[in-house]
Amino acid sequence: MLYHLLFPLAEHFGGFNVVRYITFRTAAATLTALFVSFVLGPWVIRRLAALRVGQPIREIGPDHQDKAGTPTMGGLLILLSLAGSVLLWSDLSNRLVWIVLGLTIGYGILGFIDDYKKVKEGSSAGISARTKLFWQVLLAVIVGFAIYSDPSFDHELAVPFFKNFTPNIGVLYVPLAAFIIVAASNGVNLTDGLDGLAIGPVMITAGVFLVLAYAAGHSEMAQYLQIKYVAGSGQLAIFCGALIGGGLGFLWFNASPAQLFMGDVGALALGGALGTIAVLIRQEILLAVVGGVFVAETLSVIIQVVGFKLTGRRVFLMAPIHHHYEQLGWAEQKIVVRFWIISIILGLVALSSLKLR
Repeated sequence: MLYHLLFPLAEHFGGFNVVRYITFRTAAATLTALFVSFVLGPWVIRRLAALRVGQPIREIGPDHQDKAGTPTMGGLLILLSLAGSVLLWSDLSNRLVWIVLGLTIGYGILGFIDDYKKVKEGSSAGISARTKLFWQVLLAVIVGFAIYSDPSFDHELAVPFFKNFTPNIGVLYVPLAAFIIVAASNGVNLTDGLDGLAIGPVMITAGVFLVLAYAAGHSEMAQYLQIKYVAGSGQLAIFCGALIGGGLGFLWFNASPAQLFMGDVGALALGGALGTIAVLIRQEILLAVVGGVFVAETLSVIIQVVGFKLTGRRVFLMAPIHHHYEQLGWAEQKIVVRFWIISIILGLVALSSLKLR
């Protein structure tokens, strides 16, 4: 809204010319989301505590009973700051902005319903996995069709580290896009098990995608880096900046010992947002690199379940894998920081792929 208000004034007042630049609005969106998070954070915590929206703790696994009752649904804080900042600083005529914002809000609503059911019933179960997956897939397929129906879409798949290997997969791109979005959403949700664990890799991934979105939206830069040019994708850099700002504000309250938990309302939405951005900027496979922590968490659960069914033995002491390290005696803060370090390394590897072709 501010963009549309201030942009016309640039012709009459030179100082407003900075609004024309995506880089300025990305920085502004980041700071705006951070400021909103700081301002709303204490109020959100008080309201959730007053409503007794406390986190149910599973009886099995590591002892986290000291965290029981800590307000959950903290993802609402991220979504409020993210959406508000994006609406203020983005070009709202940009179709890509509405696609990712719509998916994010849709997944946020699904996560809110799941969290509400957990709190109401005093259980960590929430809505059934089948119901949750159905709605995740449905929303993701809608996004896949929205992207596929774009006349500028070339139906080619970008493969990191390979310059001339871009297979045309046609209509199969729709289920692929849906899979990536759903997988990213559930990957972040599985990672959200310790104070600050999920939001760190989310922000790092968003930072990498901020760079890639800006480059993909600049025709000369995209050509130089030999990545797909996506008209208008520079606006997604603003979304990524707002996500980082909102994430930093949330981390202020989520750092150990957490005053606020993300909940499914945040985890499902943020993971879905990252998956959607990866699809929109045509870096679908690279998401598995920069989001390697989420991939590892997901694979650990799959391996644990399949391994137990086939052999009757558990591969890990507990899954997702961060709980395995807890069972080994690692301190919670050590696990979180080391997972962040791994995520930073993977982010650098992902950025390096731009030149290693």
